[in-house]
Amino acid sequence: MDTMVQKSLVAPIKKLTSCVTGSAEQDVWTKHKPRQGSKCRSFAPRSGQTNNASLLRAYQADLDRERKLREARNAQKNAERAAMRAHFRRKYQLTQNAKDSSHLQAVGSKMVLPHDLAKMVRSDGQAKDESSTLLSAFQNMSFDMGLISGNKQKKTHTSSSDYAEQCKRASMITSSFRPVACPALSRMLSASAVCAGAEGVGKAEQRNGVRSFQQIPHTGSNGWINLLRFWRQGTFSQLHKHMEQTFHMLGPIYRQYLGSQCSVNILLPVDIGELFRSEGLHPRRMTLQPWATHRETRKHSKGVFLKNGAEWRADRLLLNREVMLSSAVNRFLPLLDDVARDFCHLLHRKIQTEGRRESGNPSLTIDPSPDLFRFALEASCHVLYGERIGLFSSASSQESERFIWAVERMLATTSPLLYLPPRLLLRLHAPLWTQHATAWDHIFSHAETRIQKGYQRLQAQGQVASAAKSGEGSVGQFPGVLGQLMEKGQLPLELIRANITELMAGGVDTTAVPLQFALFELARNPRVQEQVRAQVQASFTQAAGNPQKALQGAPLLKGTVKETLRLYPVGITVQRYPVRDIVLQNYHIPAGTMVQACLYPLGRSQDVFQDPERFDPGRWGTGSEQGAAEAGSKRGFRSLAFGFGARQCVGRRIAENEIQLLLMHILRNFRLSVSSKEELKTKYTLILQPETPPTITFTSLANS
Repeated sequence: MDTMVQKSLVAPIKKLTSCVTGSAEQDVWTKHKPRQGSKCRSFAPRSGQTNNASLLRAYQADLDRERKLREARNAQKNAERAAMRAHFRRKYQLTQNAKDSSHLQAVGSKMVLPHDLAKMVRSDGQAKDESSTLLSAFQNMSFDMGLISGNKQKKTHTSSSDYAEQCKRASMITSSFRPVACPALSRMLSASAVCAGAEGVGKAEQRNGVRSFQQIPHTGSNGWINLLRFWRQGTFSQLHKHMEQTFHMLGPIYRQYLGSQCSVNILLPVDIGELFRSEGLHPRRMTLQPWATHRETRKHSKGVFLKNGAEWRADRLLLNREVMLSSAVNRFLPLLDDVARDFCHLLHRKIQTEGRRESGNPSLTIDPSPDLFRFALEASCHVLYGERIGLFSSASSQESERFIWAVERMLATTSPLLYLPPRLLLRLHAPLWTQHATAWDHIFSHAETRIQKGYQRLQAQGQVASAAKSGEGSVGQFPGVLGQLMEKGQLPLELIRANITELMAGGVDTTAVPLQFALFELARNPRVQEQVRAQVQASFTQAAGNPQKALQGAPLLKGTVKETLRLYPVGITVQRYPVRDIVLQNYHIPAGTMVQACLYPLGRSQDVFQDPERFDPGRWGTGSEQGAAEAGSKRGFRSLAFGFGARQCVGRRIAENEIQLLLMHILRNFRLSVSSKEELKTKYTLILQPETPPTITFTSLANS
């Protein structure tokens, strides 16, 4: 070591000596070796060499002090890490590590631990030994094979505290893992880390009367075991029912660990209001990672549905002007009205050709879902692209049928992929991911074809507009949302394409399925149907056929839509990540935790709605006794099918008016009935829909 130091300092010492003494550089490190066979002679040291030797000894002493200080610091750090590892080994009664013991012995009584670590170690040493081995910690968790295989067990009130203790142990085990070279594993644990990070504030919150995050009841703290149980029991298709049952069992708030995700599920409007008040300037909801992975692997831009932060807000404000403002609604409402009228004309032709006559009025019993899907696609294309695609003609369009199939396949494959790493499935060429990506590819291909046609039409209309300015004609046709965005040029073409595609993909099933439920509920509630029809007829007559005025004069029609979505919400949850710590049901919720408002249990809760199983559009107005009773302080945050606030559904105005207009024209022209009034069985495939589409009888009215 000394030799290496000497060699490395030859040049600096020479320069330092030259500067101090002013003499020429001398080779102070040269050793004069006697020649072989000669006698060794001693030389008297020169004065310059003596000074250099003193300087070197002082410099070496400084280096030695720095080395010892550095070794002491490293020993202290090693001892801290060893103390942390020893803490967990004692806690879970694992074998001690000899290397850790040597690190602790190296510092002896000189070790000074940080305050938080010293507090943890001392409390661990003073705590009573509960003999909680690693195996027993897992055995005590409620994910034994009985639960996995579907055997139900009765739960008591003490299970909540047991669950909290189990979650605490599992979170401590998880926090001891340090994935370094595995980004996929890091992403899996990141969501659970937010939940586990709340443990540190538990005691302080308890002193303030607020219970800690870890005390929130949950259904099992191991997300992967829960995921396995969900798959084996088929819970994904009945997730809405599972949530409702869990709220009945655990109360109005509980934690859900599923795969890599950790969420807090809530039910009551007072808690939902507190959640939305903490969403911040850039609200976040759960990212549909399979969708995002498809965009990244295909090099597609992301629309507002998959964006967050300032970038999301900038794009969303531009889109709001074309689809959310009242001026935008006034532009596309006549287009939706035309499609709704054409649907009724098509239904009239079917009844005349395929129906039967009873009591003088022809009727037809059919499953209307295929026609409703075609209506939704035709209406969406008319509003977004500004053109009709002819789905109500006698010959069905294979392209449109493939698009509808692709949307259904995309939705069906999204839910299982939410809780697995999509990139891992991509590398494994998993069939589920392949189906999902292929469906999205077809959706983008369909949208690209329509966008190209729309662009060509806009160019042609631009030439006509130029001629109109010269006095040769006039134009005033609405070019669709696509045309509006292209004309203004505030969004790049890639972002226009991304957002139009997302609106198309999200505007078919999410409109057609609620229409199925609405027609079914009106058909099995004849008294309600007649009340809504009477109001619609009066309003339509008074408005002289103006669709906007007709809708404004029929509040029961809007109440019908809200009542349908209360009982059958399209999306069963609304998620937010609060930007600050909040308290829900007297439990501490840390900032950054995913909190879900569960809409299906909310809409059927007796704590929120009077007689929740009854279909009553009047409950949303103040005209009825029940509506007045429910219009008090509990009125807010009860109807959230389209979300809330700045991040509510961007296609909300299109969907609401589309559903209301079609119901208005159907009620004006047909009487609805069903053979069975039993409840519809439902399933969840990212959206809530009937297991089997309802069969409805349409009877033409005499004055239609």
